Amino acid sequence: MSLLELDGVKVHFPVKKGILFDRTVGHVYAVDGISLKVEAGQTYGLVGESGCGKTTLGRAVLRLVDVTDGSVVLDGTDVAKLPEKELRSFRRRLQMVFQDPLGSLNPRQNIESILSEGMAAHGIGANQDERRERIREILAKVGLPANSLSRYPHEFSGGQRQRIGIARALVLEPDLVICDEPVSALDVSIQAQVINLLEELQESMGLTYLVIAHDLAVVRHISDVIGVMYLGSLVEEAPSDTLYEEPLHPYTRALMSAVPVPDPEAEERRERILLTGDLPSPANPPAGCRFHTRCPWAQPKCSQERPELTDAGGGHKVACHFTREIRSGELPMAGGTAAVVIPAQTTQEPESAPETETPVAPKEEAPAAPEAETPAASADEAPAAPKAETPVASGEGSEEK
Repeated sequence: MSLLELDGVKVHFPVKKGILFDRTVGHVYAVDGISLKVEAGQTYGLVGESGCGKTTLGRAVLRLVDVTDGSVVLDGTDVAKLPEKELRSFRRRLQMVFQDPLGSLNPRQNIESILSEGMAAHGIGANQDERRERIREILAKVGLPANSLSRYPHEFSGGQRQRIGIARALVLEPDLVICDEPVSALDVSIQAQVINLLEELQESMGLTYLVIAHDLAVVRHISDVIGVMYLGSLVEEAPSDTLYEEPLHPYTRALMSAVPVPDPEAEERRERILLTGDLPSPANPPAGCRFHTRCPWAQPKCSQERPELTDAGGGHKVACHFTREIRSGELPMAGGTAAVVIPAQTTQEPESAPETETPVAPKEEAPAAPEAETPAASADEAPAAPKAETPVASGEGSEEK
């Protein structure tokens, strides 16, 4: 049995309107029917563009937002249906590392107070001395000195504050850690340090991660399985290497084509898919497939029926009606403005065009040169003729006189 199982999870926020009496006029479908499984000791990466519902899904797992429908089962217990009193004690097994480390730390508390607060709430440690010793051990694991206990969050750098956020999650010894954009606010060199730290802690403590990010390179490095979200739904799920080698869903293919390749020759040869338009509003999502308004392979069926997430082989799941046809090339791209496809040869064509025109240009100019010299010679003779006639005319006039 998987450590975490989500089955048809929906999170809908009501849109209310009114002055004296609020009435619900619609809903924002932030998360709309997501099902996935995370095995113990595994890292599950969740990617997608901003506004697709990644963070909302992570908060729904922790019950920081209420689940409208579906089940969130952690080790056999449905978190979505737990009473408040039981949920408080159960949350020790679920912890979160937030995107903004400074905003998630209380500026009025020192580090010892921040880390010991959760331990005291869950009854970890008989007294403050035991809790302090446990905090020192966790700080050493995340690479912070013991004298950090008396310091405040503003006295640390961004990378150190993120390490404090990781320590706060690990001090409760959780089974599952949800990392919401853990390195997006950090420099590239600090990102590598934090990612390596997460991997080391996973090996030493047997942790399970749900990593939410939009940096595809970070997700590929740290994840075992990757799920791709679009407008509140899961459109593709596969092992990390499989997804990057052969993305099947049109949206995933567009995402992967946007990742630059550090090889100039390979960058010129690869095909790029540029999606046009903005992400549709989650308050009024398109009917049928959510991606059909921007899909270059969209067909009439896509706007009528919503595809289910089905296995395409080898644990590779795709939510698309025409996965086989697109994969084999039987279904051509539909003509329209849903996407702009830049073929691999586009970058080479402008270079070959001037090379063919260059030898033609001198051949056309060669005969033009003598033609230009001929009228120039006659023009020189033209003024010479009147000069010769002028003295003749003056000579005749003098003889007559």
